[in-house]
Amino acid sequence: MDNYLNIRNLVLILTILLPVLNTNISFSQTIPGEKLTILFTGDIMGHEEQIRAAENRETHNYEYDEVFKYIKPVISEADIAIGNFEVTLAGPPYTGYPAFSSPDQLAMACKNAGFDYLATANNHSADKGKRGVIKTINKLDSLGIPHTGTFINSAARDTLSPLLIDRNGKSIALLNYTYGTNGITVAEPVIINMLNKEKVTADIRKAQGKDADLIILFLHWGTEYDTVPSKTQTDLAEYFFSSGVDIIIGSHPHVIQKMVWVKNNDGAKDRLVAYSLGNFVSNQRRTKTDGGTMIRIELTWTGDSFKITNSGYFLSWVYTPLENYRQKFYILPCSEYENREEFFARREDYLKMKKFMKNSRSLLYNQNIGIHEYIFNGNSWLLNN
Repeated sequence: MDNYLNIRNLVLILTILLPVLNTNISFSQTIPGEKLTILFTGDIMGHEEQIRAAENRETHNYEYDEVFKYIKPVISEADIAIGNFEVTLAGPPYTGYPAFSSPDQLAMACKNAGFDYLATANNHSADKGKRGVIKTINKLDSLGIPHTGTFINSAARDTLSPLLIDRNGKSIALLNYTYGTNGITVAEPVIINMLNKEKVTADIRKAQGKDADLIILFLHWGTEYDTVPSKTQTDLAEYFFSSGVDIIIGSHPHVIQKMVWVKNNDGAKDRLVAYSLGNFVSNQRRTKTDGGTMIRIELTWTGDSFKITNSGYFLSWVYTPLENYRQKFYILPCSEYENREEFFARREDYLKMKKFMKNSRSLLYNQNIGIHEYIFNGNSWLLNN
């Protein structure tokens, strides 16, 4: 009986203390005009299976909103949400890998889910040639979705790059580049921003000349399926930080890579890099490719300068149950569903998500610097410092 009482008391104490062990950063505490939150996601892709899943068999229209329904609250909560749009909107016939052309409704669903901006420079930007680049730009424009990374011509690039995001009298410059386009050359006058050190440096100078208060690089780089950043990535990050960049967000490897937040308390600027956020939505189902991370960065400004005051990541996983004889796609915020086995149609799916979480947490726990996971406690998200 004494042992039972001791265990019961210990459980009671832990129940009281556990919330204290986490940093509760209730999203509602963001103060307009003083704080700003930015959420970044990884690769938004469109494989054949995703296209088939989105087609309404009766109307033959395409419906993607349900893909984002479980993750939408996290996306839409942020003041600014930015994703890597790794498809073209080149029109029918709609195709998946290796030359992506998705229905326009995918972009509209991104907007409906809370995405404010899309990055369009990646190795699949030129999948449908010059026509595909132009149609993608025109369609995003017609849907009212601001974007950067690809441009109709040099005049458009001169005018629209960097993409300046204005909030409460402050300006954030967003620049987007890709290491390549899978060997496809796009005819002039169309421009796809290439990850050329000299060109990026010139654009950083341009952003500084426009009095940007914060400069963000969204880079498509690295080695596919490698969970460790390459020396090229780390060298480029160091160079761009020394050139005046504040935040670097990476995509392309289709797996998660580490995140590093270097805090400078001596008056120098902080540096934050997420080398690869992995896949946000795709039909890649191999271990470590079936999910990704979202990184949420909180900025506070005093006077004329921004400062990173908090940052954390969410793990997300793509759930693909069979419904009415068709594979479906749902992006799940992992922590919210890690103890809800009953939600999943098959135990096998639940165990796959748990495996993804275990692998991801191990990698990020051991390699991240200064950036921790958001955990769902049943009512709100807690930063697990």
